[in-house]
Amino acid sequence: MAKTKSPTITPLGDRVLIERVAAENKTKGGLVLPDTAKEKPREGIVVATGKGRLLDNGERQPFSIQKGDHVLFSSYAGTEIKVDGKEYLVMGEDEVLAVIG
Repeated sequence: MAKTKSPTITPLGDRVLIERVAAENKTKGGLVLPDTAKEKPREGIVVATGKGRLLDNGERQPFSIQKGDHVLFSSYAGTEIKVDGKEYLVMGEDEVLAVIG
């Protein structure tokens, strides 16, 4: 039986692929939060980027973020996808609010 290769996700254009960071299990006061009470984190790590936005003159606009950057985005940004049991977000570069660190 042949082994199946894990799919590679390559965002198109000015899109980025982001993996969310793990949510906190405790509050600052030390209370343990159940899964239903946790907010999805609005931070993540850039896993992959597209080639950049295509400009009118045919050139590509370079990204201001790159693979490995720790970024902040809004709560409802992007489209959630699941590949091999891992959850990712695909969003446009303009939906990324800031680079952390």
